[in-house]
Amino acid sequence: MALTNIALLPHSPLLIPEIGRANYKFLEKTAAAYEQIENSLKAAAVNTVILISPHGSSQADSFTLNVAPEMEVNLKEFGFIPPRTVFNGDALLADQIKTALRPGFPLRLISEPFLDHGSSVPLYLLKTLAADFKIVIISPAENLNLEEQLRFGQKLQSVIAASDKNIAVIASGDLSHRLKKKSPGGYSPKGAKFDNKLIEYLNEPSIATTAILKIEEKMIKDAGECGLKPILILLGVLSDQLWQSQVLAYQTDFGVGYLSMEFKIKN
Repeated sequence: MALTNIALLPHSPLLIPEIGRANYKFLEKTAAAYEQIENSLKAAAVNTVILISPHGSSQADSFTLNVAPEMEVNLKEFGFIPPRTVFNGDALLADQIKTALRPGFPLRLISEPFLDHGSSVPLYLLKTLAADFKIVIISPAENLNLEEQLRFGQKLQSVIAASDKNIAVIASGDLSHRLKKKSPGGYSPKGAKFDNKLIEYLNEPSIATTAILKIEEKMIKDAGECGLKPILILLGVLSDQLWQSQVLAYQTDFGVGYLSMEFKIKN
């Protein structure tokens, strides 16, 4: 099977000890979730990770595919310059994605050698496997609706299914940024309500996609999230599969919903 691993992971820079420092200890559960995903990738002998980041060179009305041959972790904006960490792009798979999706979707190709933080944080935390997998970085289209993100993921799934590689799909995204008064986006009572609904729906595969698409637009806006579009692409990839999900961690210590979830395909 080409699709071996599917996960949703948060991208808080605080998960990196050199950045989080004293705060790092508060995210131990999320760090343990990352370790579990890392072990799963290694056990599946993953060849390529398709990472969906909401903070890449996103465009208002088009999806973005980074086709750079090499991509480097970049965390300078957080005051941390790690040892040079470079990932090879999977040029063949990227070309197959471009060929399959471009007729039906607005898809912009970029060649950006430095990864955004939505990609840098997860990949840096999984870096011990860097020698073993290549990467493809995709960013959602900012202004296209959730149905289009889902449809994009469904078409992406057909490319994955036709591949002879072991491929993992990781959606990088945080839930509400407005859970507490100290939250970076300020407080909204809709923040916790949004997170609770989303987690509830993701735990029910039979209704997950339909229920998430029905979440009120105002609630989504008030929640101040950055993970919903990557999640819909991920659900599109899962749309023809029987699957079950497992919450590995959900932490709100810093006023942002950090959800780590693993999705397993039932044979």
